[in-house]
Amino acid sequence: MAVIAEILIAALIVLGGAFALIGSWGLARLPSLMTRLHGPTKATTLGVGSCLVASMVYFPFQDGTWSAHELLITLFLFITAPVSANLIAKAHLHRQRTNTDVEPMDGVRDALPEPGGDTEWATFGVDRPEGR
Repeated sequence: MAVIAEILIAALIVLGGAFALIGSWGLARLPSLMTRLHGPTKATTLGVGSCLVASMVYFPFQDGTWSAHELLITLFLFITAPVSANLIAKAHLHRQRTNTDVEPMDGVRDALPEPGGDTEWATFGVDRPEGR
């Protein structure tokens, strides 16, 4: 295997491990759900993606054949992580706004400004309870 490929693979694995470690640490240490979402959706996604790219480089050099498995996993990860984080954030905002969250840490109910005109926030559509 070429020395340049080995250096690239090692750098990608170390970079991926660093991102995964930082993302996991953020998930464990940040105070509220909205801040904890950044760890797994940004840093850990980049960490796992970096390790998968290292795998995409390693196996063609090792075996001489290319497989699309790692590429498909990487694409699936980069597509689903932001979507799932968005849904979790919207559910959290809805629970905060309707006072159904058992541990209201973010103070979202008081901090969100009212939208202008006749519009509503996308999370708080027509099923908004009376008096709120």
